[in-house]
Amino acid sequence: MQITPATDALATELSGTAHATSVRYKVLGFLFALAALTYLDRLAISAAAPFIIKEFDLTPVQMGYVFSAFTLTYALFEIPTGWLGDRFGTRRTLTRIVLWWSAFTALTAAARGFWSIFILRLLFGMGEAGAIPNSACTVSRWFPATQRGRAMGGVCIGHAFGAALTPPLVFWLIGRQGWRLPFAEFGVLGVLWCAAWYWWFRDTPEEHRAVNAAESRLICGAGEARRDRSHAIPWKTFLRSRNIFFLCAMYFAYGYSLYFYITWLPTYLLQARGFTMTSAGLFSALPWVFGAVAFLCGGTLTDYLATRTGNKRIARCGVGVFGLTMSAVMLVLVALTENAVAAALFIALALFFQFLTTPSVWATCMDIGGHRAGVVSGTTNTFGNLAGTLAPIVFGYILQTLNSWTLGFYVAAGFLLVGVVMWLFIDPRRPLLDEEPAPAAAA
Repeated sequence: MQITPATDALATELSGTAHATSVRYKVLGFLFALAALTYLDRLAISAAAPFIIKEFDLTPVQMGYVFSAFTLTYALFEIPTGWLGDRFGTRRTLTRIVLWWSAFTALTAAARGFWSIFILRLLFGMGEAGAIPNSACTVSRWFPATQRGRAMGGVCIGHAFGAALTPPLVFWLIGRQGWRLPFAEFGVLGVLWCAAWYWWFRDTPEEHRAVNAAESRLICGAGEARRDRSHAIPWKTFLRSRNIFFLCAMYFAYGYSLYFYITWLPTYLLQARGFTMTSAGLFSALPWVFGAVAFLCGGTLTDYLATRTGNKRIARCGVGVFGLTMSAVMLVLVALTENAVAAALFIALALFFQFLTTPSVWATCMDIGGHRAGVVSGTTNTFGNLAGTLAPIVFGYILQTLNSWTLGFYVAAGFLLVGVVMWLFIDPRRPLLDEEPAPAAAA
């Protein structure tokens, strides 16, 4: 038999000596870009808020409802769209998600008053729902268990990158174009991402031509074959799961604090701390720059502790307890300080410590969820965004009725401490599969 380069390469792969390809890191690059787009489109409204408030003559409470419109529908559609990714694959599901939200991002430029912008934000949130669960689902299929914390950390760095870019970019664009045109421009970016994703990506490594056998074995585990699994949502197991209950409660507390940065931060820096528009843009970006570092540190730390100790509870919950505790302390310092620059730095540190825990959250969802990682992530994110629906309205009412920004920081710190307690009851070592009733034995 004649040995050709093709048969020689095949023999090398079969012998297990071929180097693994790195297609999974290109997948991570797509997810990074997706994450940046989600926060670019999500935070554009907060940077534009002072100008929208002025043009439409909105009260703080009305603006709070505009902020919360997105998170309400985003939360309600998280579980269904997470399930769609588990059931039909994330190639088609994420394409639908990004096309929908990009359309309503662009249409925000056509808003004419409170009700029109409120309804557009409801539809925008409905469209963006599922982006994070489907990212987690993609990571669970494309990365080995020992790399998932870092992979989700990389995805989350995309969130921070988009969020850090948004305030100075939107303020700069508004100064030249007004507040409407940037929304249309951001919508076009999402369409371009969809075209590239749908053309290149495949739902599993086995389906992608560029993945060799060595990378496929690395992702799946030696000798582990992928099996067809049920995609039905085990509602009874979900409802009685201790892990799911405390994970969702923890993320509710996490989400309440997070949405101050996503909604009211630029307005706070302009109105309460007296920064110029340029300075407010830079200090609005600073927490997200700190957050990007935190995502990298948190992902590396949780994977290191998991490997070093062999105990996922220490690796996930330990990081969660430390990060949320320190974040609460920083928010109290924001409320206590009178110096504007110091307050801005404490805000950045508060988000750093909060985001240090984020890779642990999504790694825990994958630990618990297994092949239902999309649904578990969607369920968790639903509760985080229900809190995000509440937080901007509460901040608006406190500001309008008490004329106080300080009380809002104490409330957010209190929620974070509740999240610390919830982490103590979570056990990532117990997958959801272990809680499901065993099938009845054949007669």
